[in-house]
Amino acid sequence: MNGRTLSGVVMATGEEPIFTDGDRVTISTRFPVGHYRVPQYIRGKRAVIEAVLNPRAVNNEEEGYGRNAGQRGYYYRVAILLSDLWPGYAGSSNDGLRIEVYESWLERAT
Repeated sequence: MNGRTLSGVVMATGEEPIFTDGDRVTISTRFPVGHYRVPQYIRGKRAVIEAVLNPRAVNNEEEGYGRNAGQRGYYYRVAILLSDLWPGYAGSSNDGLRIEVYESWLERAT
């Protein structure tokens, strides 16, 4: 959580991951104009956070348009069941896709 104290040190907004391993998330459904790194076929899908990727990184989508000004955030490796991606998927119900997604595309699942 932003503003949480760790050993007497207050973490600034964005220094700490928003999500942790095991959190259930939904990948945002947006269709912005331009080149964005979140494939359309995963937008709107539910996923589980498998890992927080360190160190923090710039949002390469915004950086590509010159709008980032060096602000850093986290990428997360998420797991999505293939049966959720492709209705009628005939493989194992445990098969999944692992993909890295920048935190601005993730929402806490309800």
